[in-house]
Amino acid sequence: MSLHVVAELRALPGREDRLRTALEAMIEPSLAEPNCLNYQPFANPNEPAHMVVVEEWSSAHALEEHFATPHFRHISGVLEGVLAEPMIIRRLVAE
Repeated sequence: MSLHVVAELRALPGREDRLRTALEAMIEPSLAEPNCLNYQPFANPNEPAHMVVVEEWSSAHALEEHFATPHFRHISGVLEGVLAEPMIIRRLVAE
C-alpha cells in the first residue's frame, strides 16, 4: 500500500520565489528515486507565500529513505532560511 504525503509550507515575506524554486528543484531528483511514485509542488494562487507538495511513495520506509538523500538534506537547509513557520507534513493511506 502506497503512502501519500501532503506537505504545507509558508514562506517568509519576500522569500516566496526562493521557496518555489527550491521545491521545483526537488522534482527531478525525487522522481528519480526508485520508490517515489509522484512528487508535485503546487502554489496557492490567492496566497503566493503558501505552497503545498503532494507526494506518493511506495511505503513509509521509502519516505524515510527520501529524508536521508542529499537533495532532501540540501532543501532542509534552504527551508530553514525561507519558511515563516514549521512545515506541516501529513501522511495518508487509502482505507
